[in-house]
Amino acid sequence: MSSGKRPTGPRLRTRIGLVVAALAILVAAVVGVALITPTFIDDTGTDVALAPEPAPILPAPAVVPVSPDAPVPSPAGLQAVLTPALQNPDLGRFTGTVADAATGQVLWSVDADSPMTPASTTKILTAAAAMMALPADHRVTTKVVAGEAPGQVVLTGEGDPTLTAEPVGRPGFYDGGARIDDLAEQIRKTGTAVTSIAVDGSAYTGPSSAQGWFPADVAAGYIAPIEPVTLDGGRSVPTVDESPRSATPGLDAGRALARALGLDPAIVTDGRAQQGAGSLATVQSAPLRQRLSQMLGFSDNVLAEAVGREVAESQGGPASFDGATAAVLSVLTKNGVDVSGVVLEDTSGLSVDNLIPSRVLGQIVTTAAGGGEQTLRPMLDYLPVAGATGTLAARYASGDRTAAGWLRAKTGTLSTASALAGYVVDQSGRVLTFALMSNDRPPEVGRPALDALASTLRSCGCT
Repeated sequence: MSSGKRPTGPRLRTRIGLVVAALAILVAAVVGVALITPTFIDDTGTDVALAPEPAPILPAPAVVPVSPDAPVPSPAGLQAVLTPALQNPDLGRFTGTVADAATGQVLWSVDADSPMTPASTTKILTAAAAMMALPADHRVTTKVVAGEAPGQVVLTGEGDPTLTAEPVGRPGFYDGGARIDDLAEQIRKTGTAVTSIAVDGSAYTGPSSAQGWFPADVAAGYIAPIEPVTLDGGRSVPTVDESPRSATPGLDAGRALARALGLDPAIVTDGRAQQGAGSLATVQSAPLRQRLSQMLGFSDNVLAEAVGREVAESQGGPASFDGATAAVLSVLTKNGVDVSGVVLEDTSGLSVDNLIPSRVLGQIVTTAAGGGEQTLRPMLDYLPVAGATGTLAARYASGDRTAAGWLRAKTGTLSTASALAGYVVDQSGRVLTFALMSNDRPPEVGRPALDALASTLRSCGCT
C-alpha cells in the first residue's frame, strides 16, 4: 500500500540518473543506426553497400475530368477519318450523327432524319421521358389486400417486375427488388387465416403484347406478357437474363405468395380487389434511378415496358402500350426534343415496327452530356461501358480494344437491325456524342461494323 509520500534524496537522484543514462544509450543507438550504411558480404568476401531505399511512389488518380480546353474536332477531319469505315458493306442501310458534347454542335451526320428500326436504343427515349416526368426516387407499390370472401386475399400491383420470390439472403435478378417473403411475413403478422389468393391485374389495360412482337420471344427469354404483377421480369430462372419467360406472370406471382405462406398454389386464381379494401401487406420497388440503370445497362425489355407505363400514369394516361408510347413522345416534345419521324409501338424497342431517326437519339444523348443540363445527366452513368459492363461487356473486350473503357453507349439489336447511341472521349480529350444505326443486316454482321465505326471516333484527333 502506497504511503502517498514523494521520494526524495539519493533514491530520487538515482532514478533520474538511470533514466538519463537510458535515454543517452537509446539516442546513441538511434544515431549509430542512422550513420551506419547497410552492407553485406558477397561470395568473394568483399563488403558491398546496399543501395538506398527509393523514394515512395504515390498513386495518381486513374479517373480525371476531361479538359474543357480540349480541341473540338473539325467536321472535315471527322469526315476524313469516318469515310473509309463507311465503305464497309456490313453497315447495310446506315444513318448516324456525331456532335460535340459541350457545345451541342453537330459535327458530322449521314441521313440523320431518316427513320430507322432502333431496336433497344428505343430505351433512350423511355429513360429520358421517365427522368423528365418522374422524381428520381419514384417507387412502385405491390400490396396484398383483404378479399371479398372470408380468408381470401388479393395480390395487386402497380407494375413492378423487379419483385422477386427469392428468399431473403439470395439475390433476385434485380438489385434492390421487393420480396414476396416480406409480403408473406406481413400477412402472418396480421393473423389472417388465408384460404385463397386472387391476383388483380387490372392496373394495366389493353393487350399484354405489342404490335411487332413475336410469340417465340417469350420462350426465347426476351419478353413476357406485360402484367402489373410479375416476378423477376417473368424469368423462369430468376437470376439468368435470357431464361425462358412465363406466359402467366401474374398467376406465377400469386402461386409464389401461396408457397411463401405454406399453402397449395392451386388456391390462386385471377380476381379483382374491392374498392377501399383493407391493406394487409405492402412492399415497394427500388427508386426509379436504380431501375433505369438496370433497364439501360442490361437492356431489360419488361422493365422498360413497366417504366413506360409509369410515365403514362404520370401524364394521366392509360397504363397500356398506346398510353405509354403516347406519353413518352408527349413528355419529350414538351421538353424540346424534336420527335418528328418517330413511330413507337412499345417502349422497350422489341417491336420491329418502331422507327426513330438517329437525329433524335443523338439529340437526347447530347442534351444529357451538355454542361448546362442536369435532368438527363445521370443517364450518362446508366449506359454500359465498352468492354466492361452490361450489354457492352463482351464487345470491345478482345480484338480491337481501342474504345474499351472510353466509350459508353446503349446498344440495340434485332434480327436485321443494330444500333449504338452514347458518347466517347477522343484522343484529344474531347467528349463526342453519337448515334449510329444499321438496318438490313443481321447483328453478327452489323454490330462489328458499328463497333469499328465507334472505335474510329475514339482514335480520332481530328482537329
